[in-house]
Amino acid sequence: MLLIALVSGCSKELDNNSSLTASSADLALKSGKVETKGGALKVVNLGVAGDFVILSKTGITDVYKSAVTGNIGTSPISGSAILLKCAEVTGTIYTVDAAGPLPCRVTNASKLTTAVSNMQTAYTDAAGRSNPNFLNLGAGNIGGKTLTAGLYKFTTAVVIPTNITIKGSSTDVWIFQIAGTLKMSSAVRITLAGGAQAKNIFWQTSGAVTLGTTSHFEGNILGQTGINMQTGATINGRMLAQTAVTLQMNTVVKP
Repeated sequence: MLLIALVSGCSKELDNNSSLTASSADLALKSGKVETKGGALKVVNLGVAGDFVILSKTGITDVYKSAVTGNIGTSPISGSAILLKCAEVTGTIYTVDAAGPLPCRVTNASKLTTAVSNMQTAYTDAAGRSNPNFLNLGAGNIGGKTLTAGLYKFTTAVVIPTNITIKGSSTDVWIFQIAGTLKMSSAVRITLAGGAQAKNIFWQTSGAVTLGTTSHFEGNILGQTGINMQTGATINGRMLAQTAVTLQMNTVVKP
């Protein structure tokens, strides 16, 4: 009987404090500091696509000179759609045919077919994760925020007009589901804190991704549309695009 009374009392206290809890959450969002709810997320399995820093189905354009660290490839489009030069890539340039940058390109259609298939599976996995921790945070404007681990869902475009921080441990995972475009303004930076790792950050985007001039981005982009890096932008992560990737004197490093 005593236990029942205690449980009943606790339930009433929780009901009475429900508005206070909501107000605290609102305050946290307004301050730009968000707390993760629920269990830990599992990373998105990239499969063979994870062997690449840039993977595209329709081509990789480039304004010389970019610096890319990691493997790149295109499929099913011909290797002639890769406009990077051998000297710009520290890694292997894979093509589906005998075309592509010479003398460094390696023809491996089988690997590329598997990688593209895995890329699309990873996109579907990220897009299909349910029960988001945060829905339409900042109405799609996440500038100035500190983002802790969790699943973020946006039913609109996302903009990053000012610097943001992604904070968490080395094993924490972030998944951003974006139904529209993703645009980062010029000279804006994403900073990692607390041990957070770019390899555990996934940006699943339905619309085009644009990284502004001299901006710095962190994480894996799983793009259904084009990924466009403007002049001098840098990324510590992967660009896995179901259409094209555009480079303009950029620095791209596989995490």
